Amino acid sequence: MSHRSRVYTITMPGQRAVQRQSLPDVIANDIRERILSGELEEGMPIRQDALAVEYDVSRMPIREALKRLDAEGLVVFTTNRGATVVKHSPAEVEEIFDLRTMLETDLFRRSIPRMTEADLIHCETLLEAMEVSYDTNDVGQWGALNSEYHLALYAAADRTLSAELLHRLNLQCDRYVRMHLSVMHMREPARADHRKLLEMARKRLIEEGCAILENHIQRTKQQLLELIAEKKPD
Repeated sequence: MSHRSRVYTITMPGQRAVQRQSLPDVIANDIRERILSGELEEGMPIRQDALAVEYDVSRMPIREALKRLDAEGLVVFTTNRGATVVKHSPAEVEEIFDLRTMLETDLFRRSIPRMTEADLIHCETLLEAMEVSYDTNDVGQWGALNSEYHLALYAAADRTLSAELLHRLNLQCDRYVRMHLSVMHMREPARADHRKLLEMARKRLIEEGCAILENHIQRTKQQLLELIAEKKPD
């Protein structure tokens, strides 16, 4: 991987603008996926020199990538000490999912009355893609689509700050959701919940939809906490 990549917007007459990612962006995206997939485990030190060799770059883009992941809450980066993958305590995992519950039910409640047919069709498209990822056992793709689907359900609420907070929370909990699906084989209940959420939105059943959503998030939280307790060394 060459260190010469930067962000360029290329435009030529009659052509659309194409955004190219900078090298730190590319590296940050790859490291983020390695964290979310569990390849880089919680609490694992991240050696900048080793990553520089692995990506065939200098340490500068590695450092910039780690700073971005630190801002997302996925790593703890210290200039003189390097970086470590963030490790959440069970209490912090519980708090993340409780915050999701509060934010998402509020957004869903505001969104349902304002959803257009185009919004509903977009959600349906994402849901169908997510169901394909269930059937093909593509947990990584499912994780990305899961976040996108939930955000699509809430988009009509038009609450920018809440959506930004939720995006950060989703980054924090994505790896736990993937672990939940992979280890506990909870695809079918999740699939049913997601289908019901869209059904409630179509029928404009606000309170019923919010109740399903709250149960969906809280059930995942409880099962994850039980899984973490089982994995904890004696």
